[in-house]
Amino acid sequence: MSHRDDEAVAELSLTRIAKAHSVIDPVFRDTPQFVDEQLCAELGRRVLVKVETLNPLRSFKGRGAQVLAQRFAGGTTLVCESTGNFGQAVGYAALRRGLHAHVFMTAGGNPAKIARMRGFGVRVHETSGDAREAAVAFAAERADRVFVEDGDDPAIAEGAGTIGVELLASGPVDTVVVPVGDGSLITGIARWIKDRSPGTRVVGVCAAGATSVAESWRTGEVVSRRPDTIAEGIRIERPVPSSLARMRGLVDDIVLVDDSAMLTAIHTAAVTLGIVLEPSGAAGLAAIAGHDLPGDLVATILTGSNLDPSLFGTVFPR
Repeated sequence: MSHRDDEAVAELSLTRIAKAHSVIDPVFRDTPQFVDEQLCAELGRRVLVKVETLNPLRSFKGRGAQVLAQRFAGGTTLVCESTGNFGQAVGYAALRRGLHAHVFMTAGGNPAKIARMRGFGVRVHETSGDAREAAVAFAAERADRVFVEDGDDPAIAEGAGTIGVELLASGPVDTVVVPVGDGSLITGIARWIKDRSPGTRVVGVCAAGATSVAESWRTGEVVSRRPDTIAEGIRIERPVPSSLARMRGLVDDIVLVDDSAMLTAIHTAAVTLGIVLEPSGAAGLAAIAGHDLPGDLVATILTGSNLDPSLFGTVFPR
């Protein structure tokens, strides 16, 4: 770990992760985690799953957004870029705090996520250009608008880190496998686990069609790659520099899974667990199925179930 990475890791507070439970809506906390024998038989090893889909957002993102929203006074407008799940979370948190939410995304996104964001009162802006740049410019136009970035703000990662607290409460695990988008989830979880269970390996999962985070993590330099994957939750073109530095200080390995492997994992989860996942939500299962990951007990986070309706026929052919 370099000095820079060490400083970046220290930005995530173990004390604040521990206290986050008192801030987060109970609907997002203490989610089910269990070993399913049918899933284990299908994957050929012992696997602990933590289900983060049984809440109003169908994803883990509410944890970090709720911690973040505590910072702002009523009437503030939160502005972000998102493919949908973080946007939902910001909208949900804003609605309950007397805030407003505007989300910028590339045109042609997942219609299910767009509809759900609007259901939480989010003003959705679909853009043809760079959604992040558009969000930053929009936020800069007025003093009551604040741009918030998933992956950058420590509060978001610290909220997600409560998943690590809950994981270890049931006992030790050898390896934790985490899908990697902007990095808040894996850095928050890893920050807690590496302090409380240093021997546990933390492995990230990226899409084979979106390798910018994996390449950047390996080289230590920010690498941009145009993504091509159905997994919009981990469809990253350029990693957030602060998040990358934390990942380099906390993550043991990053593996890749292709779209077909994620589609297979969605089907596996539906048949064995009775849970419908989106591609990024199933990336951890795909990695366990396709990579020889170390340990007798491997845990993964089922991170989202906002499946694009266009994929239903592919995953569940008649």
